Amino acid sequence: MTVALFTLGGTIAMGGVARDGSGGGVVTRLTGADLTAAVPGLADLGLPVEIQDTQAVPSAGLTFGQVLDLLDDASRAVAAGATGVVVTQGTDTLEETAFLADLLWPHQAPFVLTGAMRNPTLAGPDGPANLLAAARVAAAPEARGLGALVAFNDEVHAARWVRKTHSTSTATFASPDLGPIGHVIEGRVRVLTAPRRPGPVFPPRQSGSGPQAGPAPAGFDRERLAATRVALHTLSLDDDGTALEALGATHQGLVVAGFGVGHAPAALAPVLGDLAGRIPVVLTSRCGSGSVLRATYGAVGSEADLQRRGLINAGLLDPYKARILLRLLLAAGAGREAIAEACARLG
Repeated sequence: MTVALFTLGGTIAMGGVARDGSGGGVVTRLTGADLTAAVPGLADLGLPVEIQDTQAVPSAGLTFGQVLDLLDDASRAVAAGATGVVVTQGTDTLEETAFLADLLWPHQAPFVLTGAMRNPTLAGPDGPANLLAAARVAAAPEARGLGALVAFNDEVHAARWVRKTHSTSTATFASPDLGPIGHVIEGRVRVLTAPRRPGPVFPPRQSGSGPQAGPAPAGFDRERLAATRVALHTLSLDDDGTALEALGATHQGLVVAGFGVGHAPAALAPVLGDLAGRIPVVLTSRCGSGSVLRATYGAVGSEADLQRRGLINAGLLDPYKARILLRLLLAAGAGREAIAEACARLG
């Protein structure tokens, strides 16, 4: 029994200063061994931590393919006996990585992501405490079956709900629609509520053979995923829709972050309706919390009008998570009906 630690890049792994004349900012240097050596109390976890240094890239540079490779590696670690998985990465896209993992992770073992807002060269770096909390969550029986989780600032968040809400605060991760599902208190993981997890979007497939084999989390073609383009357009005041008009020829799907409960300027309603006749268009809210409504407003450009024109209601899914879901579904060959069903189930 172990906890499998996979290290990517990000602030948590940055130490030292660049000496190449590039401006003197911190650079990625720290390995998993460096990170764990800086964590007081990790030796008292009760389980050994097995480290795999993977792709040392800033989270802004991560791709779907790299995350899928990570999930395959993590699945093999679980098949080999790991009780849970911890992933360290940059915080810029951590909420998206977590949701992508949650859609595909087929195991009862927790998949826990964490990072840091203060790098190790600053006073009060938060990486060691976050890493310790994540390891404790990964090892906790209470976290089994909860899918992908984010452990940060001694809070535990479900991937479905978590968002990065502040550019610099160590309390940046929050779940505006739900709140944290648990806390780490005096080293003990307390799960206070366990929201229903619909399970992985795709049935797991077998990966490899022999003692390291196990269910892998992606049941679709990687090349098709790489070729699937999904745009995200956030509506703004006096938006003239110019950026939308050509998307039907260049993209396979579109997520629209509408005003409030899912509204658009009346002048854009026909443009969005035309696009929805050519590619799946998913309607979300740009607010950051709260749901797109279905039938409260009826004017041109309202949520009801846009749905009549073929847009798919994403419910509580925020724009970033809706884009991840839509791209996965399109890469798997899902049609509009299956996409609407998935949005209704997850949103």
